[in-house]
Amino acid sequence: MEKQVRSYLEKFPQATQEKLLRLRSLILEEAPDAQESFAYGMPAYRTNGKPLVYFAGYAKHVGFYATASGHRAFANELSAYHQGKGSVQFPLNEPLPEKLIARMVRFRLEENEGLNPSGPPK
Repeated sequence: MEKQVRSYLEKFPQATQEKLLRLRSLILEEAPDAQESFAYGMPAYRTNGKPLVYFAGYAKHVGFYATASGHRAFANELSAYHQGKGSVQFPLNEPLPEKLIARMVRFRLEENEGLNPSGPPK
């Protein structure tokens, strides 16, 4: 694990660290060749030289950033969560929507590979 990412994760309480580590695992399960780095003050992943996704920890939620296109593609499924243009907040007191996160990472991976999917992957 990138040293900066490890240092970042270690500053959070154990329960938050567990969510962040699970988020990291989901990303790397779907995009095992992604380059892990640190950007915009948070863990960041790139494929084919392009941003894939980012994540961050906060007091009451974890933030997941799949770029504006990734969030547009899953707008209906994300509607239950607080969102920004390219971000979504998953509350710490709720389970992570792991299948949704995995689908979003796959979608972004396909975008970065130059594929033109006809919508979010199933």
